[in-house]
Amino acid sequence: MFTTYLRRELGGRRRQTAIVAIGMAVAIALVVVVNAFAAGVRNAQSDVLESVYGIGTDITVTQAPEAGSGGPGGGRFDFGNGAGRSTGDGTTRLSRERLTTTRGSTTFSASKLTTITGVDGVSAAGGTLSLENSSFTGEIPDVSQMRQGGSPGSGGTAGGPSSFSVDRFTVTGLDPSSDALGPLTTMTVTKGKGLSTAAAKAKVAVVDSVYASENDLDVGDTVSVAGTKLTVIGIATSTSGTGVATDSDVYIPLRLAQSLSGETGKISTVYVKATSAGRVGSVADAITTALPALSVETQEDLASSVTGSLSSASDLASSLGKWLSIAVLAAAFGLAVLFTVSGVNRRTRELGTLKAIGWSRGRVVGQVAGESLVQALIGGALGAIIGLVAILGINLAGISLSAAKAVTGFGGSGGPFGGDGGPGGDAAPNGAARTTGSTIEQILHAPISPRIVLIALGVAVVGGLLAGAVGGWRAARLSPAEALRSIA
Repeated sequence: MFTTYLRRELGGRRRQTAIVAIGMAVAIALVVVVNAFAAGVRNAQSDVLESVYGIGTDITVTQAPEAGSGGPGGGRFDFGNGAGRSTGDGTTRLSRERLTTTRGSTTFSASKLTTITGVDGVSAAGGTLSLENSSFTGEIPDVSQMRQGGSPGSGGTAGGPSSFSVDRFTVTGLDPSSDALGPLTTMTVTKGKGLSTAAAKAKVAVVDSVYASENDLDVGDTVSVAGTKLTVIGIATSTSGTGVATDSDVYIPLRLAQSLSGETGKISTVYVKATSAGRVGSVADAITTALPALSVETQEDLASSVTGSLSSASDLASSLGKWLSIAVLAAAFGLAVLFTVSGVNRRTRELGTLKAIGWSRGRVVGQVAGESLVQALIGGALGAIIGLVAILGINLAGISLSAAKAVTGFGGSGGPFGGDGGPGGDAAPNGAARTTGSTIEQILHAPISPRIVLIALGVAVVGGLLAGAVGGWRAARLSPAEALRSIA
């Protein structure tokens, strides 16, 4: 009886059923799409952080740079008296190579890694040393001949023309035994072999595939770091995909990096993994308490420093998308309630008559609630289908999101022999802030989650029950006498 009457009522009120179902479908589809979009953005952001900081890294520990500190040597190449080689044409050929701490980072004692490892809740920790190799090559006027009456840049025997270049590439010193997190986890050795504990003191290097391609390097070749020839034993490719550069150009054993740079017993970054996600905050606080001079960042802190369209999409998904979903759901629920109550008012004679011939109040309420629930379920199922189609469209569109992790450092002294002022460098006034960082392109993939679809259908059921409850309450108040008066 219930099913027969339900089918007849829904079939007789197709317009109302269609309007309620469509309104609910739009709301449910939006909920499904927004949640999938937000999950896709979170996954993309996680991939970006992993490509920069390492899979499994929950916390990073660094030493904040001091303003005006341009790193060792202030970014300058120093040449003593008699340095260089005279070319015989009024110029002196100079060549110098140095390995210094990357600008924007500061080293600290590696013994603090032991302190961090001893903090309760730390599962693993590994230290790295971020460096920059700079080489100066060129010719300058012979000063001794200039003093004899020549003019600089005249091209004559007393002080010929000058030309020089400054070449830079980044170097990261790694502890091969700490391969569970950090930079080693963001790359795959696609040719040759990687760094191993057996080669901790060897003069070897693993080179980024993009850098190797640009400089025509292959396994077995050599690369000069701080004037020392290192044998290339492997080519590394970023796990983010072919053609994407890894975090550094050259990777060498940590001890070798410390020795070549003069930063013996020093590191610049510690990557930390907590025993569980729930303990990340407490572990970060404990490290800060134990080492107050260091800067401690969690994944949440790092995520907030990611800029670009990925950041904008994240803000859109977490704020506008959420409130838009709530607003549309509220409108859909209101529409369902309004049409249900309106339908009950139009059926005063019918429902009153049913009560007059013996239908109980509960049966009348159940009938109205059942009709609303079926309308909501039709809308929920339609909305889920629309949402899944929309998600598929988003994934096929291949939306690209850019993300950049900016690091602010401080410029050196500039000038023709300064690390920041010469050709090929990015000039920064002495002591002035300088921002560097790499941009990563990430393709948005919105995952299809059965859980979200079930939740959306559950929301539709809630909307149907709400409309049914209000409509049923209105139907329950109808009296047989009112129906008989309307018949008369």
